[in-house]
Amino acid sequence: MIRVLVADDQAAVRAGLVLILGAAPDVEVVGEAADGERAVALARELRPDVVLMDIRMPRLDGISATRELAGIADVLVLTTFDVDEYVFGALRAGAAGFLLKDVDADRLVEAVRTVAGGEGIIAPQVTRRLIGAFAAGPATLQERPSGLDELTPREREVFACLGEGLSNGQIAARLAMAETTTKTHVSRILAKLDLRSRVQAAILAQEITRDQPGGPDQAGRP
Repeated sequence: MIRVLVADDQAAVRAGLVLILGAAPDVEVVGEAADGERAVALARELRPDVVLMDIRMPRLDGISATRELAGIADVLVLTTFDVDEYVFGALRAGAAGFLLKDVDADRLVEAVRTVAGGEGIIAPQVTRRLIGAFAAGPATLQERPSGLDELTPREREVFACLGEGLSNGQIAARLAMAETTTKTHVSRILAKLDLRSRVQAAILAQEITRDQPGGPDQAGRP
């Protein structure tokens, strides 16, 4: 079972999300929170696999709460707002996914499964905005981490695949290795680059591809 904590300051919205998620045979809603502080406290207590997080909440906003949940649970941000400051803020904070609240029920449940499986997910309309922002440059989501030159040749290959938005299964198929091995490489990449999610790694890889003719395989080389 995928254990989910729902955080939203609107009771009706929370009830709807709980109803949708509770109908899935492999999802269990273990808690609800009406503000960011409560969401962080419950997550620390209940240790859910995924926190479904609103952004605009009292006491502690969703972005700050996401930052505090690093290493505790994967966060899937769900909001009515798709403005850049929220997208960038959520991804900087380490969110594993970003969806808008107009997402249909099936897509929402699948997104929870995706995040629980260690993958990242971003709403298509949000992805277009991100790509446009990076293409416009020179603003970036984050500074280049010093650990780029510590990646092994295999990790560089996986890192490049992350930049293409490939899932663990797709990376495993392309590089002819087990999916469990892929997950291990992704975890090591995140640790070496001091990143909180594979989404951040994917964006960093895209930035390097844009800025360096050699792409991610040249990262950290003279």
